[in-house]
Amino acid sequence: MLKPFFYSLLIILSACGDGGKNSSATYFAGEIVNPTDDYVVLFSGDVAIDSVKLDNQNRFSFVLDSITEGLYHFNHNPELQYVFLSQGDSLVIRLNTLYFDESLIFSGKGEEINNFLLDRFLQHEEESPMIRALYQLEGEAFEDKIDSLINDGLTDLTDLNKEGILSEKEEKIGRASIVYHYDIFKEEYPFKHKRRTGHKATSKLPDGFYDYRKSLNFNDKDLTYLRPYYNYMINHVGNLSYMACTNGCGNNDTIVRNQLHFNKHKLKFIDSLVQEKELKDNLYRYVAIDYLVNVHDSQENNKAFIDIFHNVSGNNRHMEEINTLYEGIQNLQPQKMIPDVALKNISGQVVSLQDIANDKKEKTVFYFWTGTDRRHFENISKRVARLSSENPKFAFIGINVKTDENNWKALVQNSELDIAQQFRSDDFDTLTKALVVFPLNKCIITKDNMIVDAFANIYQTF
Repeated sequence: MLKPFFYSLLIILSACGDGGKNSSATYFAGEIVNPTDDYVVLFSGDVAIDSVKLDNQNRFSFVLDSITEGLYHFNHNPELQYVFLSQGDSLVIRLNTLYFDESLIFSGKGEEINNFLLDRFLQHEEESPMIRALYQLEGEAFEDKIDSLINDGLTDLTDLNKEGILSEKEEKIGRASIVYHYDIFKEEYPFKHKRRTGHKATSKLPDGFYDYRKSLNFNDKDLTYLRPYYNYMINHVGNLSYMACTNGCGNNDTIVRNQLHFNKHKLKFIDSLVQEKELKDNLYRYVAIDYLVNVHDSQENNKAFIDIFHNVSGNNRHMEEINTLYEGIQNLQPQKMIPDVALKNISGQVVSLQDIANDKKEKTVFYFWTGTDRRHFENISKRVARLSSENPKFAFIGINVKTDENNWKALVQNSELDIAQQFRSDDFDTLTKALVVFPLNKCIITKDNMIVDAFANIYQTF
């Protein structure tokens, strides 16, 4: 049931939209139950265009005098979600951060497309395991199943728009959210089918299996930040690169992935296929981060990759971020001294990371956690307790990121963690750049202040 606030705010926003000098303004407001941050930030693409602090009743309100119709997203750290806004909209949300997406509901002018996109997002999450079970089917049967799901989704969109309530751009966004999502599974199918059945990746595909690619649009600015569209482009580029690499580079397809030349193919395909600047820059960024963070290649190969990246994407809007990441990774190679980052202990004293690492234990393992993800904190606490018991010669040091100091202290003091082994940083950006804190399950293993493995995984390495 909606709270009275919800109705009263709708009435207020509707009144604001009826005449007067603010009649063309766009209103986006709401209430957040169990907030995890003090602010709601509104983004256009990856640029924050406005931020609002929650009031003492956990409510927020944006008033936008001029806005371009399209897809935006709002962030309430650590969560984010779409919002489609048009000039003159009066849109209200209510959500509970304990069940962020599941509890979210849109009401007011502009609600139709936003609730549709949210429903598709939730449905896609729910049905993905079922779809992946279909990979064992032969090509024609798999294709029929996916096409049926696409048709069902498009029928829902048509039913929603029977009275023409959606704008042309809203209808396009709704359609793309369906079609590109399911086409991702088609891109994945040959490889996942091979893994399940042992067939060659390109065998037994029905004629015309890739016909859906004929309608691809690599240059639609309206779709640049639509998740299914962007994720499809990543999969498509990876698929093309894989095939080109296995068929033209003389490599067995079991060893292609995560090699330097494979990622060269990705950069080449992005360069040749994509003209829309923002999408192109974002795809280049994805390839660079994926390679530098996940491949853990040699310094020589990392240098070769970054040189190629600069050559094909020299004016990339993310260049500073990529260069910083590259430098951070180069500084975290084995046998290098761990960076000297300043941290705070539970008493608020500033301590050096190098002083912490210079422990009498055989090795020191630095792991990371955040108080904004309670499940992650609980899981990693259990994992560290077990590892500490199994490896008494190792020191396990926790470093907290992006958590309010008082909240951090409360979490540590109410847990079974060793308080003396817990630290935090006030400067998340410096910590992230120096230690490349991505993904959050990574850990850094040192011995006598020297790096043994800066890209270990707290769940997989031990």
